[in-house]
Amino acid sequence: MIVRLIAAFLVLTSVTALAGQPGPAPGPLHIIGGPNTGGCIAGAVSLPPAGPDFQTIHLDRSAFWGAPQTIAHLEQFGREAEAAGLPSLLMEDISRARGGPMPGGHVSHQIGLDADVGLDMRPRAPLSAAERDTVQLRSMVRPDSRDIDPTAWSPRVTALLRIAASLPEVDRILVNPAIKQQLCREVTGDRSWLHLIRPWYGHAAHMHIRFRCPEGQLDCVQAPPPPPGDGCDATLQWWFDQLNAPAKPAAPYKPPPILAACRAILAGGR
Repeated sequence: MIVRLIAAFLVLTSVTALAGQPGPAPGPLHIIGGPNTGGCIAGAVSLPPAGPDFQTIHLDRSAFWGAPQTIAHLEQFGREAEAAGLPSLLMEDISRARGGPMPGGHVSHQIGLDADVGLDMRPRAPLSAAERDTVQLRSMVRPDSRDIDPTAWSPRVTALLRIAASLPEVDRILVNPAIKQQLCREVTGDRSWLHLIRPWYGHAAHMHIRFRCPEGQLDCVQAPPPPPGDGCDATLQWWFDQLNAPAKPAAPYKPPPILAACRAILAGGR
């Protein structure tokens, strides 16, 4: 038990160091801003480094702090996935201890309501400490981005996404357009959950879960809900049409300005 507690402390210490800021701001939960607005969070808690049904990965460059509701939902996700016979989940970025911009332009993980979870559902043994830092999540998508990779895909991926979409307070789940296309093909019966699965650039090896603003968080900016319907229409085809368009030079990345109300929190004060 002592060894496990020491290991957990070292992981949390390394995550806080990665964040380049103090630990979580004390006090009750206070979420300010939205995922792309230079927001922040006070009262965050940390996802444990591992559980019986999940492991955190890439500890040297990921951060695992979030709203208490987010952490509870992710732990529930692990339990439900295990009950469905799926392998333990591999969890990456949530947010830094006080939110704010993530390293490398990972803009949306700023307010403790977003989480990345690997999609590879091949049977596997628990990862060693070294493997957790070096593991490369397998892409579910062909190199040309036009369809899924049939050697990587399985109905277990669909089952995982269905469980994710059923979690409390899910706002949307971002996946590669080719993954959304495959779901549109194969899901039968109840398709109501598909409207939460939204196509987005990248996201070929992991899903990005975004939870809604918790009740009572008046400074949290809630995005408009996904459009009605299952999303298996011309709006999905648009993503593939873009693959035929000439590539445009990428604009230099500029992080959103920090909201005034977040400056004290991110600086270490209240």
